[in-house]
Amino acid sequence: MKMARTSVPSYPPVKYDCDKCVAYCCSIYERVQVTPKDLRRLAAHFNVTTEVAGARFSKLNGKERILRRRADRLFGQACMFLNQETRKCTIYNARPDVCREFPDDSRCAYFDLIEWERKQQDDPDVIPLVKITFRDPN
Repeated sequence: MKMARTSVPSYPPVKYDCDKCVAYCCSIYERVQVTPKDLRRLAAHFNVTTEVAGARFSKLNGKERILRRRADRLFGQACMFLNQETRKCTIYNARPDVCREFPDDSRCAYFDLIEWERKQQDDPDVIPLVKITFRDPN
């Protein structure tokens, strides 16, 4: 009897290392969307109700629910769940879907930037500061 061969999907190799980054994705975006599913995940993580999680960890920006932010020594503001010393997520397993999906490619532009700048400056610890500003659509 011949066994059927199943193929496993192949993914391009990842060309970034979050451990070498300063958490640009957690710092430079002013709005990180939070869905009802994300709030349920946060509520379960902290053993609180969804309503408490929503009030404690998010706020409304117009009609959009976003994660709360707090002061950050490098970028002025960052996600409230970013550890300021390690620059790592303190709720990694409970993070919102938008964070789970970032970056959606095998490359991360922020990692490419930091690696490029460190090479240009011949300094493995240099941190290029980045700010993203969105135009008001009105």
